[in-house]
Amino acid sequence: MKRIIAGEEEAGQRLDRLLSRYLQNAPKSFLYKMLRKKNITLNGKKADGGEKIQTGDEINIFLSDETYEKFSCRSRKKDGFCPVTNLDIIYEDDHILLINKPAGMLTQKAKPEDVSLNEYMLGYLQRSGQWTESEKTDRVEYAFRPSVCNRLDRNTSGIVVCGKSLAGLRKMSELLRNRTVHKYYHCLVAGQVSTKRNIRGYLWKDCSTNKVHVLAEEKQNSVFIETEYRPLKMFSDSTFLEVRLVTGRSHQIRAHLASEGHPIIGDFKYGNRETNAVYKKRYQVHSQLLHAGRLEFPVMEKPLELLSGKVFRAELPEVMKRIIKEKEKG
Repeated sequence: MKRIIAGEEEAGQRLDRLLSRYLQNAPKSFLYKMLRKKNITLNGKKADGGEKIQTGDEINIFLSDETYEKFSCRSRKKDGFCPVTNLDIIYEDDHILLINKPAGMLTQKAKPEDVSLNEYMLGYLQRSGQWTESEKTDRVEYAFRPSVCNRLDRNTSGIVVCGKSLAGLRKMSELLRNRTVHKYYHCLVAGQVSTKRNIRGYLWKDCSTNKVHVLAEEKQNSVFIETEYRPLKMFSDSTFLEVRLVTGRSHQIRAHLASEGHPIIGDFKYGNRETNAVYKKRYQVHSQLLHAGRLEFPVMEKPLELLSGKVFRAELPEVMKRIIKEKEKG
């Protein structure tokens, strides 16, 4: 059995997020299963993971030493360092890091053996001397771990926000959750779109297929969605769009545009098979042409005052630039 006594630096975090820090290699499904079975308890009671941690709270983890070591941070790397790759860093200060994620890279790991942007970000901070993972030997506890604040699908490129400090991570997560920061995406869709639109509906997830469906009317377990888009460039068979998420749900842009008859090119889950085949053959498109291209920040206070009123842009992937350039030539 492992015991965690929450310190001041952990107060205010959700229990499931704290557990993910200590058991980095454990899938979320495993953590929730352990909570349901009371193999993980909060102050001696059953918890669901959504509880806010307070200073002095006691979390008991009833796992074997072997299982704990398997899922803990310490088993993640043999040399004590996170993996490193070249990162396209758009902005960095003491609290926040903005990274242009390439398509094909996970934002966070889905399986224990995965390597994601989160690990690469930690590797960058380690090797630049900005963060060191340390363990307190008197209890099962690790120092604060920087983390990504928002997720993009594996095959969606663009801006991912990372919290370097605990204050930065908390504040940025709050801003993203409250939609205070405006997120704009760019995509190439099938067909011609000539006017700006605001579309609404309800998103329902079919867990058996891991796909979402857009509905005109609300049904049980569906959630309201709202998406804005406007055409930037229109071609004979496609349109380059700018999209703003008014709400933010899993696969919202992809499914919502597909329901309007304008699926994103290269989207093999919600797109058009024939169109995708043409673009794959001609342009080597292997993933959806969807890019989180711009973040607009409101007036900000400490600790994120350096971001106040700023706009950040991530350069389009080369494949999107090449296609648009060719289509502009006619």
